[in-house]
Amino acid sequence: SIGEYEKLGLDGGYLLKMLRKMLLIRRFEERVEKLFFEGKLIGPSHLYLGQEAIAVGVAEALDRGDLLVSTYRGHGHALARDVPAKALMAELFGKVTGTCKGLGGSMHAAISKDHNIPVATAVVGSGIPIATGIALALKQLKQNKVAAVFFGDGAANTGAFGEGLNLAAVWKLPVIFICENNQYAEFTSLKRAFAGESIARRAEGYGVTAFQVNGNDVTAVFKATKVAANMARNDGGPVFLECLTYRMKGHGVYDTAWYRPKEEVEKWLRKDPIQGLILKLRENGVIDDEKLSEIENNVREEIEEAVNFAENSPVLSFEEMFNLVYA
Repeated sequence: SIGEYEKLGLDGGYLLKMLRKMLLIRRFEERVEKLFFEGKLIGPSHLYLGQEAIAVGVAEALDRGDLLVSTYRGHGHALARDVPAKALMAELFGKVTGTCKGLGGSMHAAISKDHNIPVATAVVGSGIPIATGIALALKQLKQNKVAAVFFGDGAANTGAFGEGLNLAAVWKLPVIFICENNQYAEFTSLKRAFAGESIARRAEGYGVTAFQVNGNDVTAVFKATKVAANMARNDGGPVFLECLTYRMKGHGVYDTAWYRPKEEVEKWLRKDPIQGLILKLRENGVIDDEKLSEIENNVREEIEEAVNFAENSPVLSFEEMFNLVYA
């Protein structure tokens, strides 16, 4: 019931706000995919379709002053953190009005100093030691902030995973490790590359407090992140959240995901995080068809404005390039 959410500070209005954010991410990514197929966007792009509950649940549970480290699948993280859709879309188009002046492209588009996302890295697992370093700085500066880092299940098999978690645990750093376990590391099923009981259990082996969470339930992610942030902020050391989810499409816009069993895909599509939240809101009388249409239309309008803004923005002047070279 809505009552249990209200205890977390999630009343009907707040849940509608979270639904709008999740729909904004979903429709943004669908529009990006269409733009690639139309040949208006080029280069690699890794869509966040199906994982919306994680970005929104985490971003809403953290304080605005907390820092996020994102990945190459970062559009959802940015939108959840209120990075304007216009700036994000302009980055994908390589325009100067983009989050990285058009120089980062899709894989670095989530970077936004104003929204405390200092890093979005394209190297699997590499954000883990970076977030550990940020958390060390926060602790030394006594800032009472936390660093949160997103990464996929594939990162659990990198050296950076072990090194970052170990140091964070030894130094009791205020960092939240958020593993978005979407079951595939690029084209490889987790079942074929991971022999442990769970990624959360592996994290516990480093002395890190770890929880496994339903990554398709935004309220579950929100609740777990609140608990994690409270622990990390109060010298409880690092916390690891393994959020179980599934990407709806392939690894990137170029991947048809032919390697995934049909039954597996169908099973997970039935657990769509957005449809799950809408169902909860309907059952509790918070939303009806009219309200849902209103939100959908509002979101589509915002995205079309972003596309027009991006298409009509200029590219960075060649002269300005020299101001950005530092080594």
